[in-house]
Amino acid sequence: MNDWKRHGIPGRRFTTQIWIALIVGAFVASAAQALSAHAHFGPSNPFYAPSKLPFHAPPFNRIKDSDYQPAIDAGIARQNAEITVIANNPAPPTFENTLVALEKSGQLLDRVMEAFNCVTGANTDPELQKVQAYEAPRLAAAQDAIYLNTKLFARVKKIYEERASLHLDPESLRLVEYDYKEFVHNGANLSDADKARLKKLNEEDSSLSNTFMTKLLAATKAGAYSTTDPAALTGLSAAQMADARQAAGERKQKGWVLPLQNTTQQPDLTYLTNRATRQALFEDSWNRAERGDANDTRATIARLAQLRAQKAALLGFPNFAAWDLTDQMAKTPQAAEHFLDALVPAATAKAASEAKEIQALIDKQHGGFKLEPWDWEFYSEQVRKAKYDLDESEIKPYFELNNVLQNGVFYAAHELYGITFKERKELPVYQPDVRVFEVFDADGKPLALFYCDYFKRDNKNGGAWMDSLVTQSKLLGQLPVVYNVANFQKPAPGQPALLSYDDVTTMFHEFGHALHGMFADTKYPSLSGTQTPRDFVEFPSQFNEHWALYPAVFNHYARNYKTGAPMPAELVAKIRKAQTFNQGYELTELLSAAELDLQWHTLPVSAPLQNPDTFETEALRKTHLLISYVPPRYRSTYFLHIWANGYAAGYYAYLWTEMLDDDAFQWFEDHGGLTRANGDRFRRMVLSRGNTEDLAKMYSDWLGAQPSIEPMLKFRGLKETSGAK
Repeated sequence: MNDWKRHGIPGRRFTTQIWIALIVGAFVASAAQALSAHAHFGPSNPFYAPSKLPFHAPPFNRIKDSDYQPAIDAGIARQNAEITVIANNPAPPTFENTLVALEKSGQLLDRVMEAFNCVTGANTDPELQKVQAYEAPRLAAAQDAIYLNTKLFARVKKIYEERASLHLDPESLRLVEYDYKEFVHNGANLSDADKARLKKLNEEDSSLSNTFMTKLLAATKAGAYSTTDPAALTGLSAAQMADARQAAGERKQKGWVLPLQNTTQQPDLTYLTNRATRQALFEDSWNRAERGDANDTRATIARLAQLRAQKAALLGFPNFAAWDLTDQMAKTPQAAEHFLDALVPAATAKAASEAKEIQALIDKQHGGFKLEPWDWEFYSEQVRKAKYDLDESEIKPYFELNNVLQNGVFYAAHELYGITFKERKELPVYQPDVRVFEVFDADGKPLALFYCDYFKRDNKNGGAWMDSLVTQSKLLGQLPVVYNVANFQKPAPGQPALLSYDDVTTMFHEFGHALHGMFADTKYPSLSGTQTPRDFVEFPSQFNEHWALYPAVFNHYARNYKTGAPMPAELVAKIRKAQTFNQGYELTELLSAAELDLQWHTLPVSAPLQNPDTFETEALRKTHLLISYVPPRYRSTYFLHIWANGYAAGYYAYLWTEMLDDDAFQWFEDHGGLTRANGDRFRRMVLSRGNTEDLAKMYSDWLGAQPSIEPMLKFRGLKETSGAK
């Protein structure tokens, strides 16, 4: 299982990217007056007017760090003016003058925040971090200014109550229901005193989330393993040693540096033969944010958990998860926990059998020492080689990054949906590694722009994600501009970028999110593309992973980078056989992280401020996941998803949507596999629809049945160890 971060946080129109902009007509003078306080924001600022580039792509060649803050401040001021005009409109509330007016808003703050979110995630620096810290509470306040505006909510509520008589088309009716629920969900029914308290809680949560992200980025960089002794790195290949030397040079350090990725386990643990080095690298990862220094996140997350419990209580819910899941497919934390709990016995039993196999190998080789988490990757790779004769170094020459992208990821999309790609090297980017492709539909019409930024940098958040620079909307006349970010090891100069199969799967996964954004075909931006519940939004991306190993696709891209020869059939067979290897461990580490998330976010308001280390141990014990050799995929103190990236109480969504995607791929297999007919049907009934209808109904209408957990257990090789249905 890969790790994925953002795809645009779904289901909260104003939470991550605050959707506002110019409402034409009466409010223009009011907006101009509001902007007079921001005289330094004028035509010279690249965000002042819509971009003239294709698809309104951001003019990154003109944007300076100093442009963001005045543009954000001006956007917030303009938003305040817009909301005032809509809320104070003397005309009776109508769908057009209230909800459509809100949808048409957003073009200033929207365009700056989408670019800002991109660079602060993928290419940040101290100046941008200062802007983030400054703007975080202001953006939270801007959200509250919408949801807690009494006059505005009265208009929304009136339209909602009269919706049956308005004779709206299905998408417009969905918008009415969506907006009303969002207002209520975010406190519109609270008293004025409670609204004031909620604003303070939201501002502190936003500030602390930003603090957490800044601390973690610094902690991850500082936590990298470094050495001047090459013997400590025995087992790494010449290319890996060159990468480590380059990483040290970039930090102006002597010797070698192994940068940390965002997960607990680190890729180099697979190869390092020196057990002391493995332990040191693992502990660097495990303790990165618990060193008692300025980057220690424990106090930050303890307060965040407390704040969220207080917010939930204020909104009338027993805990944050109960509040947060009301608009998700699972609906309740009990349903999410029941789903996870049903997987624990099969996962841990499989992990125990895998550990027994590894321990036997250790005993045979060394006369015995106890299996520890820093040993797992190294010895499980040996078990894999012994069982499947599969060597990662033997595989990588067949997975050169550009070939995987062009002849794998793009090829599969062409075969399924008929789309084609043309690189646009003349379009400006925010960092030299970034590439841009124009995407054309099957009829040759322009469909989208796609940016990809694949190499790791110290100023880039960990993991991989998708997000948008421009959101599709027929109402606004916008075609989508989307991007994928990853953290693959950048090769030394002159060397090819060779990927692991896990990296390949990550590329297919993130491009599945990109397709969800590119194929959006909706009127309203709030319902477009990936603006869906978390426990649905990972479905299209995880589904797209399946094509990575599909024969017609795999054979098209798995080519030796030197000779162009296809991967030998016997090596392909080994990869296929190995797909269920280590699945007990991988599922257990995911379950541990998901259960930790729910345990943090089901704390009642009466709970005292938690000690994160004590809490984590007890939470894992309570859920039968305190297993010495299987640490959670993320420790609480570096769990970016839940403290800063919109997955609070929602990390279970990756497994929930795995159930959906495996069931969906089974449907494809049962109906002819990789065909345009199947792809076009999936695009028409799912990928293009965004959040324009009930997601459970959308899925079952396409599938022709309710989702089943059986394909998930089959694809993970766990069906024989579980009686789950």
